Amino acid sequence: MHESVWYWIGFLLFVAILLALDLGVLNRKAHAVSLKEAAIMSAVWISVALVFGLLVLYLLGTQAAAEYYTAWVLEKSLSVDNLFVFVLIFSFFRVPAQYHHRVLFWGILGAIAMRALLIVVGVSLIQQFSWLLFVFGAFLIYTGIKLGRAGEDDEPDIEKNPILRIVQRFLRVTPEYHGEKFFVRLADGLRYATPLLLVLIVVESTDLVFAVDSIPAVIGISDDAFVIFTSNVMAILGLRALYFLLAGAVDRFHYLKPALAVILAFVGLKMIAEQLFHPREELEGLIIFGSLAFILTVLTVAIIASFVRERRQRLHLSPK
Repeated sequence: MHESVWYWIGFLLFVAILLALDLGVLNRKAHAVSLKEAAIMSAVWISVALVFGLLVLYLLGTQAAAEYYTAWVLEKSLSVDNLFVFVLIFSFFRVPAQYHHRVLFWGILGAIAMRALLIVVGVSLIQQFSWLLFVFGAFLIYTGIKLGRAGEDDEPDIEKNPILRIVQRFLRVTPEYHGEKFFVRLADGLRYATPLLLVLIVVESTDLVFAVDSIPAVIGISDDAFVIFTSNVMAILGLRALYFLLAGAVDRFHYLKPALAVILAFVGLKMIAEQLFHPREELEGLIIFGSLAFILTVLTVAIIASFVRERRQRLHLSPK
């Protein structure tokens, strides 16, 4: 067996330990996560991801580490835009604040499984059919253009979620929440799903849509399945803390969508260009570092511009 199998086993055990500590120790009781707690946990998850990158550097070398950090930053930035949708979902279903963490926790477990499958399938297909990179590249450019043209007020219609409609057709659902339970047995002796299960299903189906965009983007950064998977998982693990930290302010990032549109289009163009011109091996590391620098620059400019716009709006609205 290839030694990289042990890397996979070690990483999965590491993630299992982190999730067990999260749910079994740090968040054993349902509670509304405070801003301070969210900030601390966000710092912890980011630190864990950065330190893991150093392990990738030690085990796999400089280029793999650069690919990991680039893919992690890309996935992290895409996940920020996803937070807005999660806010809409919780608001639509009127989920009590103390149950948000439980839904996101189990949602992340499902997201890890789905992304693992998509990554394995995607990398395997590309290894057999390299021309698919042109398809992925074109898809990312199209997605970038579509995202760039989307208005700030464009919102997903949760009621039209096809998976939600199917579930509601075949499952008995209670009209009210029953604590943290996804299923409950009522006085009639029948087993019912609770609205919390519907929320989880919508979160999972929404993340699947996100993954269809993000996985090709990360494949455009690296063709190493281990790097792709670990960067995705390390970004996803910090998504819950990031949600509680930024949920109330996510709509203030006015220029995030245009920035993500530029980044997706850039990765798509990079993917196609590399297939057309086949850069020399000694240039691959430089290309990865250049991609990381470009992505960080675009995100930084977008964040600063968003804060400047927000400040100008507050000054304009404040009484003189």
